[in-house]
Amino acid sequence: MLSVSNLSLQFGKRILFDQVNIVFSPGNCYGIIGANGAGKSTFLNILSGKLSANSGAIDLEPGKRLSFLEQDHNSYDNFRVMETVIRGNDLLFNIKQEMEKIYSKENFSDDDGQRLGELQIKFEEMDGWNAETDAATLLSNLGINESFHNTIMSSMTGKQKVKVLLAQSLFGNPDVLIMDEPTNDLDYDSIVWLENFLAEYENIVIIVSHDRYFLDNVCTHISDIDFGKITHFSGNYSFWSESSKLAAKQKIQQNKKAEEKKKELEEFISRFSANVAKSKQATSRKKMIDKLNIEGIKPSSRRYPAIIFEQEREAGNQILNIDNLSYVQDSETLFTNVSFNLIRGDKVVLFSKNSRATSALYEILSGNLIPNAGIFNWGVTTSFGYLPMDNSTFFKKDLDLIQWLRQWVDENEEIDDLYLRGFLGKMLFSGDEALKKATVLSGGEKVRCMLSKIMMNKSNVLMLDEPTNHLDLESITSFNNALKNYKGTVLLSTKDREFSQTVANRIIEIGPNGMIDKYLTLNDYMSDDNIKNLRINIYNEAK
Repeated sequence: MLSVSNLSLQFGKRILFDQVNIVFSPGNCYGIIGANGAGKSTFLNILSGKLSANSGAIDLEPGKRLSFLEQDHNSYDNFRVMETVIRGNDLLFNIKQEMEKIYSKENFSDDDGQRLGELQIKFEEMDGWNAETDAATLLSNLGINESFHNTIMSSMTGKQKVKVLLAQSLFGNPDVLIMDEPTNDLDYDSIVWLENFLAEYENIVIIVSHDRYFLDNVCTHISDIDFGKITHFSGNYSFWSESSKLAAKQKIQQNKKAEEKKKELEEFISRFSANVAKSKQATSRKKMIDKLNIEGIKPSSRRYPAIIFEQEREAGNQILNIDNLSYVQDSETLFTNVSFNLIRGDKVVLFSKNSRATSALYEILSGNLIPNAGIFNWGVTTSFGYLPMDNSTFFKKDLDLIQWLRQWVDENEEIDDLYLRGFLGKMLFSGDEALKKATVLSGGEKVRCMLSKIMMNKSNVLMLDEPTNHLDLESITSFNNALKNYKGTVLLSTKDREFSQTVANRIIEIGPNGMIDKYLTLNDYMSDDNIKNLRINIYNEAK
């Protein structure tokens, strides 16, 4: 058991945590949620001992081990991959090092023999003789081939390092596993493996993640940071989100009888539990969802932006035709022979193992890059709204947000500030917030401004390159719902699997050796064995 007692933390006049008392119990996975700046990562750093609170205590049962997913991807560059993973269990690794030091001695004394015997007993109790085998299994399951296991970390790619450090955090069955954004830079197959691993994990897991699909598949509890407190709620993220909205609605309906409110909540829980039971993920620890109850369900203080995508005019049936596009960047072929046709109503997830490939294609389609080969043509009735992964060029002028948004108003239109404030207000820039300077915005605020621009322009095609980057869960949820309701055509690249699964009706994957185009959902696409073989053929590195 891990307990937090009377924890308080204050930065200047800002109180982040105020007398927090909470307990984390074995067998549960806790998803830490909260608005941007609420202190999610700070709380994890306090639990791991990387940061000290102003007051309070963190208590872990004696003899228990805590593991924290390393965020500095270059911190083990001087070590080999296998050693890096085993270092995840410091005590085991130190015993192993001391044993090897004694073994290497030329003059082996009686004291050395006695000490070696003591170490061997401890080593065996910790299953040390299987350490390398266990580490190798973790690495292989995460897609790090055996040929890399003795490679120096500095020669590994960034994405490979992420997987090695993830294996390090999982190594040795830690009693408390703390992970901050563990799915960042992981491929689809590795995320699915991690979900299944955590679903069967019997110890304490504490996670911060913006991946709602991941939170739904692994969490038994949601731990909400709000008003300087942390509160546990049984269930996964979807249950917390929907139940808190229901509670907020009931709070507004003050005249509704208590029995009616209770019945409505009970019906919601029954419906939610039934849906979870049908899920392929409803195994082992996830069966605790049956224990959901209405106690403690409260309205959230979170604000959800009002994202509504409308069309100025409906496009014709022909949206976009691409014929044999190829692009080379820095002597690397990002994609070749890309050909497809978009028709009205298509909602496409465009992806590649190399995100530079999808970004380059968007830049070509938006007219910012010239392809090495091939042509493309937009339909005559189309107008597109584009959200690039890198939006920094849009925010270099020292303008307030009303002036910033006015840049994209048709010069023939007479639009007053109140009209512009309406779109900014929908994205939570109300009152004086709309007078903020565009040059000082956070990453999430910049994305919300870009969404204001897209909503105002009312395009009939949306091109979205990693649109959830920097957004909080509330904005991501609203964005997701807006795309599901949008009547136009969507070309979308995202690591958010909830977006992909619930929005897209078509998958297009591009690589250096060609492309795949299927009218399938993401889960069906990834689980199709025939498609798995096709995917091998479009990437050079898989040959």
